Amino acid sequence: MADTELAARIKAALGRVEIPGGGDLASYAGLSDIIVTPGAIAFAISVAPGMETAFGPAREEARKAAETLGGARKVMVSLTAEKAKAPKFSHGSATPPGKTAVSGVRHILAVGSGKGGVGKSTTAINLALALQAEGLRVGVLDADLYGPSVPKLLGIEGKPTIRDDGIFTPHEAYGLKVMSIGSMLVPGQAVVWRGPMATSGLRQLLRETDWGGLDVLVIDLPPGTGDIHIALFQQTVVDGVVIVSTPQDLALVDAQKAIDMLRRMSVPVLGIVENMSYFIAPDTGNRYDIFGSGGVEKAAAALGADFLGAVPLVMSIREASDAGAPPVAREPDGPEAAAYRAIARRLAPALA
Repeated sequence: MADTELAARIKAALGRVEIPGGGDLASYAGLSDIIVTPGAIAFAISVAPGMETAFGPAREEARKAAETLGGARKVMVSLTAEKAKAPKFSHGSATPPGKTAVSGVRHILAVGSGKGGVGKSTTAINLALALQAEGLRVGVLDADLYGPSVPKLLGIEGKPTIRDDGIFTPHEAYGLKVMSIGSMLVPGQAVVWRGPMATSGLRQLLRETDWGGLDVLVIDLPPGTGDIHIALFQQTVVDGVVIVSTPQDLALVDAQKAIDMLRRMSVPVLGIVENMSYFIAPDTGNRYDIFGSGGVEKAAAALGADFLGAVPLVMSIREASDAGAPPVAREPDGPEAAAYRAIARRLAPALA
Protein backbone atom coordinates (compact mmCIF):
# COMPACT_ATOMS: atom_id res chain seq x y z
CA MET A 1 0.00 0.00 0.00
CA ALA A 2 1.35 3.43 -0.94
CA ASP A 3 2.22 5.75 1.94
CA THR A 4 -0.32 8.35 0.79
CA GLU A 5 -3.08 5.76 0.61
CA LEU A 6 -2.38 4.51 4.12
CA ALA A 7 -2.22 8.08 5.44
CA ALA A 8 -5.65 8.74 3.91
CA ARG A 9 -7.09 5.59 5.51
CA ILE A 10 -5.71 6.60 8.91
CA LYS A 11 -7.18 10.08 8.62
CA ALA A 12 -10.54 8.56 7.72
CA ALA A 13 -10.32 6.40 10.85
CA LEU A 14 -9.57 9.50 12.92
CA GLY A 15 -12.96 10.79 11.79
CA ARG A 16 -14.42 8.33 14.32
CA VAL A 17 -12.34 9.73 17.19
CA GLU A 18 -14.30 12.26 19.25
CA ILE A 19 -12.52 15.28 20.71
CA PRO A 20 -13.42 17.51 23.68
CA GLY A 21 -16.06 20.09 22.83
CA GLY A 22 -17.57 18.00 20.04
CA GLY A 23 -16.42 17.11 16.57
CA ASP A 24 -13.92 14.55 15.35
CA LEU A 25 -10.14 14.45 15.18
CA ALA A 26 -9.92 14.17 11.38
CA SER A 27 -11.55 17.56 10.90
CA TYR A 28 -9.78 19.16 13.88
CA ALA A 29 -7.59 22.11 12.83
CA GLY A 30 -4.86 21.08 15.25
CA LEU A 31 -4.19 17.74 13.53
CA SER A 32 -0.89 17.73 11.64
CA ASP A 33 -0.12 15.92 8.41
CA ILE A 34 0.10 12.16 8.84
CA ILE A 35 3.60 10.96 8.00
CA VAL A 36 3.93 7.32 6.91
CA THR A 37 7.25 5.56 6.34
CA PRO A 38 7.97 1.85 5.88
CA GLY A 39 8.67 1.58 9.60
CA ALA A 40 6.64 4.28 11.30
CA ILE A 41 3.48 6.39 11.39
CA ALA A 42 3.66 9.81 13.02
CA PHE A 43 1.38 12.79 13.54
CA ALA A 44 0.79 15.51 16.10
CA ILE A 45 -2.27 16.92 17.85
CA SER A 46 -1.84 20.57 18.81
CA VAL A 47 -4.14 21.83 21.57
CA ALA A 48 -4.69 24.98 23.58
CA PRO A 49 -2.59 25.31 26.75
CA GLY A 50 -4.22 23.42 29.61
CA MET A 51 -6.14 21.04 27.32
CA GLU A 52 -3.53 18.30 27.20
CA THR A 53 -5.24 16.11 29.80
CA ALA A 54 -8.65 16.51 28.20
CA PHE A 55 -7.26 15.38 24.83
CA GLY A 56 -5.44 12.39 26.35
CA PRO A 57 -8.20 9.83 25.58
CA ALA A 58 -8.48 11.10 21.98
CA ARG A 59 -4.73 10.73 21.54
CA GLU A 60 -4.83 7.16 22.83
CA GLU A 61 -7.78 6.26 20.60
CA ALA A 62 -5.99 7.81 17.63
CA ARG A 63 -2.87 5.80 18.37
CA LYS A 64 -4.86 2.56 18.50
CA ALA A 65 -6.60 3.37 15.21
CA ALA A 66 -3.27 3.99 13.51
CA GLU A 67 -1.77 0.80 14.95
CA THR A 68 -4.71 -1.23 13.63
CA LEU A 69 -4.14 0.03 10.10
CA GLY A 70 -0.35 0.31 10.21
CA GLY A 71 0.53 -3.32 10.72
CA ALA A 72 4.03 -3.66 12.18
CA ARG A 73 4.82 0.05 11.91
CA LYS A 74 5.72 2.00 15.04
CA VAL A 75 3.08 4.65 15.80
CA MET A 76 4.17 8.00 17.25
CA VAL A 77 1.43 10.46 18.23
CA SER A 78 2.50 13.66 19.99
CA LEU A 79 0.20 15.94 21.96
CA THR A 80 1.50 19.49 22.24
CA ALA A 81 0.23 22.87 23.40
CA GLU A 82 0.04 25.56 20.72
CA LYS A 83 1.76 28.24 22.77
CA ALA A 84 4.32 26.55 24.95
CA LYS A 85 6.19 28.98 27.15
CA ALA A 86 9.76 29.73 26.20
CA PRO A 87 12.44 28.61 28.68
CA LYS A 88 13.32 31.24 31.25
CA PHE A 89 16.94 32.24 31.63
CA SER A 90 18.51 33.65 34.76
CA HIS A 91 22.16 34.66 35.03
CA GLY A 92 22.96 32.59 31.96
CA SER A 93 21.29 29.39 33.18
CA ALA A 94 18.05 27.84 31.99
CA THR A 95 15.30 26.91 34.38
CA PRO A 96 14.18 23.56 32.95
CA PRO A 97 11.46 21.22 34.18
CA GLY A 98 12.53 18.11 36.06
CA LYS A 99 15.02 15.99 34.16
CA THR A 100 14.82 12.20 34.16
CA ALA A 101 17.28 9.44 33.42
CA VAL A 102 16.81 6.98 30.54
CA SER A 103 15.96 3.42 31.50
CA GLY A 104 18.83 1.02 30.89
CA VAL A 105 21.43 3.78 30.47
CA ARG A 106 23.93 4.87 33.14
CA HIS A 107 25.52 7.84 31.36
CA ILE A 108 24.63 9.95 28.32
CA LEU A 109 27.34 11.57 26.24
CA ALA A 110 26.15 13.85 23.43
CA VAL A 111 28.28 14.89 20.46
CA GLY A 112 27.34 18.18 18.83
CA SER A 113 28.56 20.98 16.60
CA GLY A 114 27.61 24.53 15.85
CA LYS A 115 27.33 23.84 12.13
CA GLY A 116 27.07 20.95 9.71
CA GLY A 117 29.85 19.47 7.61
CA VAL A 118 32.49 19.29 10.34
CA GLY A 119 32.44 15.49 10.73
CA LYS A 120 30.30 15.36 13.85
CA SER A 121 28.59 12.05 13.07
CA THR A 122 31.83 10.36 12.04
CA THR A 123 33.38 11.55 15.29
CA ALA A 124 30.39 10.33 17.33
CA ILE A 125 30.51 6.83 15.84
CA ASN A 126 34.26 6.39 16.19
CA LEU A 127 34.19 7.84 19.70
CA ALA A 128 31.46 5.33 20.66
CA LEU A 129 33.59 2.49 19.31
CA ALA A 130 36.66 3.84 21.09
CA LEU A 131 34.77 3.97 24.40
CA GLN A 132 33.69 0.39 23.80
CA ALA A 133 37.34 -0.53 23.31
CA GLU A 134 37.94 0.87 26.79
CA GLY A 135 35.63 -1.84 28.16
CA LEU A 136 32.36 0.09 28.33
CA ARG A 137 28.96 -1.10 27.09
CA VAL A 138 27.99 1.52 24.53
CA GLY A 139 24.98 2.46 22.41
CA VAL A 140 24.34 5.16 19.82
CA LEU A 141 21.22 7.25 19.28
CA ASP A 142 21.00 9.21 16.04
CA ALA A 143 19.20 12.40 17.12
CA ASP A 144 19.83 14.13 13.80
CA LEU A 145 16.29 13.34 12.64
CA TYR A 146 16.43 15.57 9.57
CA GLY A 147 19.76 14.23 8.32
CA PRO A 148 20.32 10.79 9.87
CA SER A 149 23.65 9.31 8.79
CA VAL A 150 24.36 6.70 11.47
CA PRO A 151 22.93 3.75 9.45
CA LYS A 152 25.27 4.61 6.56
CA LEU A 153 28.28 4.98 8.84
CA LEU A 154 27.65 1.62 10.51
CA GLY A 155 26.39 -0.31 7.50
CA ILE A 156 22.94 -0.89 9.06
CA GLU A 157 20.15 -2.12 6.81
CA GLY A 158 16.50 -2.91 7.52
CA LYS A 159 14.05 -1.67 10.11
CA PRO A 160 14.42 -2.22 13.86
CA THR A 161 12.23 -4.86 15.45
CA ILE A 162 9.25 -3.69 17.49
CA ARG A 163 8.17 -5.82 20.45
CA ASP A 164 4.55 -6.61 21.22
CA ASP A 165 4.54 -3.85 23.84
CA GLY A 166 5.62 -1.26 21.26
CA ILE A 167 9.24 -1.01 22.44
CA PHE A 168 12.03 -0.89 19.84
CA THR A 169 14.73 -3.53 19.84
CA PRO A 170 17.77 -1.60 18.61
CA HIS A 171 20.06 -2.66 15.80
CA GLU A 172 23.48 -4.02 16.72
CA ALA A 173 26.62 -3.09 14.80
CA TYR A 174 30.21 -3.77 15.86
CA GLY A 175 28.93 -4.48 19.37
CA LEU A 176 27.06 -1.16 19.62
CA LYS A 177 23.30 -0.91 20.18
CA VAL A 178 22.01 1.60 17.65
CA MET A 179 18.76 3.48 16.99
CA SER A 180 18.14 5.86 14.09
CA ILE A 181 15.05 7.04 12.26
CA GLY A 182 17.17 6.69 9.13
CA SER A 183 16.67 2.92 9.12
CA MET A 184 12.89 3.45 8.96
CA LEU A 185 12.98 5.65 5.86
CA VAL A 186 13.15 4.72 2.21
CA PRO A 187 16.31 5.99 0.45
CA GLY A 188 16.07 9.69 -0.29
CA GLN A 189 12.99 10.24 1.88
CA ALA A 190 12.99 13.54 3.78
CA VAL A 191 11.68 13.95 7.32
CA VAL A 192 9.29 16.91 7.05
CA TRP A 193 8.36 17.54 10.68
CA ARG A 194 7.77 20.69 12.66
CA GLY A 195 9.51 21.11 15.99
CA PRO A 196 6.89 19.42 18.23
CA MET A 197 6.77 16.35 15.98
CA ALA A 198 10.57 16.09 15.88
CA THR A 199 10.92 16.38 19.65
CA SER A 200 8.20 13.77 20.16
CA GLY A 201 9.98 11.46 17.72
CA LEU A 202 13.24 11.93 19.59
CA ARG A 203 11.57 11.15 22.91
CA GLN A 204 10.17 7.90 21.59
CA LEU A 205 13.45 6.80 20.00
CA LEU A 206 15.24 7.58 23.26
CA ARG A 207 12.77 6.30 25.82
CA GLU A 208 10.92 3.55 23.94
CA THR A 209 14.03 1.56 23.03
CA ASP A 210 15.28 -1.41 25.03
CA TRP A 211 18.86 -0.29 25.62
CA GLY A 212 19.50 -3.33 27.78
CA GLY A 213 21.94 -1.90 30.31
CA LEU A 214 24.52 0.48 28.81
CA ASP A 215 27.38 2.24 30.51
CA VAL A 216 27.23 5.02 27.92
CA LEU A 217 24.72 6.14 25.31
CA VAL A 218 26.36 8.38 22.72
CA ILE A 219 23.84 10.76 21.15
CA ASP A 220 24.68 12.21 17.75
CA LEU A 221 23.01 15.62 17.87
CA PRO A 222 21.85 17.68 14.88
CA PRO A 223 23.97 20.71 13.99
CA GLY A 224 23.07 24.02 15.59
CA THR A 225 20.97 24.89 18.65
CA GLY A 226 17.38 24.02 17.77
CA ASP A 227 14.26 22.38 19.17
CA ILE A 228 15.77 18.90 19.43
CA HIS A 229 18.66 20.16 21.56
CA ILE A 230 16.39 22.16 23.86
CA ALA A 231 13.96 19.27 24.38
CA LEU A 232 16.75 16.80 25.10
CA PHE A 233 18.61 19.01 27.56
CA GLN A 234 15.45 20.14 29.38
CA GLN A 235 14.02 16.65 29.83
CA THR A 236 17.00 14.30 30.07
CA VAL A 237 19.98 13.91 32.35
CA VAL A 238 22.94 14.42 29.98
CA ASP A 239 26.33 13.89 31.61
CA GLY A 240 28.17 16.03 29.12
CA VAL A 241 28.62 17.17 25.53
CA VAL A 242 31.63 16.96 23.24
CA ILE A 243 31.75 19.72 20.61
CA VAL A 244 33.29 19.02 17.20
CA SER A 245 34.77 21.79 15.08
CA THR A 246 37.22 22.28 12.24
CA PRO A 247 40.04 24.81 12.73
CA GLN A 248 38.57 27.48 10.44
CA ASP A 249 37.17 30.64 12.01
CA LEU A 250 33.63 30.17 10.63
CA ALA A 251 33.25 26.77 12.30
CA LEU A 252 34.72 28.09 15.56
CA VAL A 253 32.20 30.96 15.68
CA ASP A 254 29.36 28.44 15.49
CA ALA A 255 31.04 26.12 18.00
CA GLN A 256 31.17 29.03 20.43
CA LYS A 257 27.40 29.51 20.03
CA ALA A 258 26.80 25.83 20.75
CA ILE A 259 28.87 26.07 23.92
CA ASP A 260 26.97 29.20 24.97
CA MET A 261 23.68 27.29 24.64
CA LEU A 262 24.99 24.39 26.74
CA ARG A 263 26.14 26.68 29.52
CA ARG A 264 22.84 28.55 29.52
CA MET A 265 21.08 25.21 29.96
CA SER A 266 23.52 24.01 32.65
CA VAL A 267 24.78 21.10 30.54
CA PRO A 268 28.45 20.19 31.12
CA VAL A 269 30.82 20.85 28.21
CA LEU A 270 33.37 18.04 28.30
CA GLY A 271 35.60 19.61 25.69
CA ILE A 272 36.22 20.32 22.01
CA VAL A 273 37.57 18.01 19.31
CA GLU A 274 39.40 19.48 16.33
CA ASN A 275 38.35 17.44 13.31
CA MET A 276 40.00 17.60 9.86
CA SER A 277 42.88 19.15 11.75
CA TYR A 278 45.62 18.63 9.16
CA PHE A 279 46.38 16.59 6.06
CA ILE A 280 49.33 14.26 5.56
CA ALA A 281 50.09 13.74 1.87
CA PRO A 282 50.27 9.97 1.29
CA ASP A 283 52.97 10.30 -1.38
CA THR A 284 55.38 12.67 0.38
CA GLY A 285 54.43 12.51 4.04
CA ASN A 286 54.28 16.30 4.16
CA ARG A 287 51.78 17.90 6.54
CA TYR A 288 49.38 20.57 5.31
CA ASP A 289 47.24 22.68 7.65
CA ILE A 290 44.40 23.19 5.18
CA PHE A 291 42.08 24.99 7.60
CA GLY A 292 44.76 26.70 9.66
CA SER A 293 46.70 25.49 12.67
CA GLY A 294 45.82 25.36 16.35
CA GLY A 295 42.58 27.27 16.01
CA VAL A 296 40.44 24.95 18.09
CA GLU A 297 43.00 24.58 20.86
CA LYS A 298 43.27 28.36 21.17
CA ALA A 299 39.48 28.74 21.07
CA ALA A 300 39.06 26.09 23.76
CA ALA A 301 41.45 27.95 26.04
CA ALA A 302 39.62 31.23 25.43
CA LEU A 303 36.26 29.58 26.17
CA GLY A 304 37.48 27.79 29.28
CA ALA A 305 36.86 24.37 27.72
CA ASP A 306 39.15 21.35 27.50
CA PHE A 307 40.86 20.63 24.21
CA LEU A 308 40.30 16.88 23.80
CA GLY A 309 42.48 16.25 20.77
CA ALA A 310 42.87 16.53 17.01
CA VAL A 311 41.72 14.14 14.28
CA PRO A 312 43.55 14.44 10.94
CA LEU A 313 41.94 14.76 7.53
CA VAL A 314 42.63 11.28 6.18
CA MET A 315 41.17 9.76 3.03
CA SER A 316 40.83 6.34 4.67
CA ILE A 317 38.46 7.75 7.31
CA ARG A 318 36.14 9.03 4.60
CA GLU A 319 36.37 5.81 2.58
CA ALA A 320 35.79 3.59 5.60
CA SER A 321 32.84 5.70 6.75
CA ASP A 322 31.19 5.53 3.32
CA ALA A 323 31.66 1.75 3.38
CA GLY A 324 30.02 1.38 6.81
CA ALA A 325 33.29 0.22 8.41
CA PRO A 326 34.50 2.94 10.84
CA PRO A 327 38.28 3.03 11.33
CA VAL A 328 38.11 2.21 15.05
CA ALA A 329 36.20 -0.99 14.21
CA ARG A 330 38.03 -1.90 11.00
CA GLU A 331 41.57 -1.31 12.28
CA PRO A 332 41.44 -0.51 16.01
CA ASP A 333 45.24 -0.37 16.33
CA GLY A 334 45.76 1.65 13.17
CA PRO A 335 46.88 5.28 13.02
CA GLU A 336 43.40 6.53 12.04
CA ALA A 337 41.86 5.00 15.17
CA ALA A 338 44.59 6.29 17.47
CA ALA A 339 43.22 9.84 17.62
CA TYR A 340 39.71 8.68 18.56
CA ARG A 341 41.02 6.25 21.15
CA ALA A 342 43.15 8.95 22.76
CA ILE A 343 40.04 11.14 23.13
CA ALA A 344 38.04 8.22 24.53
CA ARG A 345 40.72 7.54 27.15
CA ARG A 346 40.33 11.10 28.36
CA LEU A 347 36.56 10.71 28.69
CA ALA A 348 36.27 7.09 29.90
CA PRO A 349 37.10 7.60 33.61
CA ALA A 350 34.07 9.86 34.06
CA LEU A 351 31.81 7.39 32.24
CA ALA A 352 33.00 4.07 33.68
